[in-house]
Amino acid sequence: MQENATILVVDDHPDIHEPLASYLGRYGFAVVVAENGKQMRALLGERTVDLIVLDIMLPGEDGLSLCRFVREHLGIPVILLSALGEPSDRIAGLEIGADDYVVKPFDPRELVARIKGVLRRTRPPVAAESLIARTCYRFASWVMDIDKREVRSQHDGRPLELGNAEFRLLQALVENPHTVLNRERLLDLTSRQDSSVFDRSIDSQISRLRRKLGDDARNPQLLRTVWGDGYIFTGDVLRSPA
Repeated sequence: MQENATILVVDDHPDIHEPLASYLGRYGFAVVVAENGKQMRALLGERTVDLIVLDIMLPGEDGLSLCRFVREHLGIPVILLSALGEPSDRIAGLEIGADDYVVKPFDPRELVARIKGVLRRTRPPVAAESLIARTCYRFASWVMDIDKREVRSQHDGRPLELGNAEFRLLQALVENPHTVLNRERLLDLTSRQDSSVFDRSIDSQISRLRRKLGDDARNPQLLRTVWGDGYIFTGDVLRSPA
């Protein structure tokens, strides 16, 4: 569904991107913001987005160059924003691969309509069997599909090999981000009546998860130890249908 799409807004003016992000959120879109090309490239390396709203006039690398990069390497649809409204400007933007071109100042309702139109044209049709939404968690460079019981890379779809206990432990952590969970609570969240007693060496399970997720044990960015209390998942988690 379009309302579950993630939109990346790239604009260096807070008085534009902040209200725009808030407005798009009211329509059910998940919104992330970058203020320049460097931030945009970093975000695209960390997560999956469905559409980019990209200002042309940016500090450093301009929007036209960034749009060309996205079209050639990522294939994500792009809507360009620009104060330049001449036909030649629009044509130049569309010729380098933009899916639409919106002139500033613009009515945000028009931009929402254009976003929905581009998503209708570019997103694959939903198969009948997929209308029942599956729950997914997106964090760092990973997607965790609860119903399919798999974790895969957002970059290349590579599956992460996890045992049942490791999967349940990771699920408990991503479903409670930024919350300290002690070992007893983790045992409660990961136990199953139809399975054997969960391995009580939580520390060993955490160590294996860190290694498999590529989280540096010396300076973990996802699974951090709170000495004397337990563990906390510190990554940002986006919940969405698959």
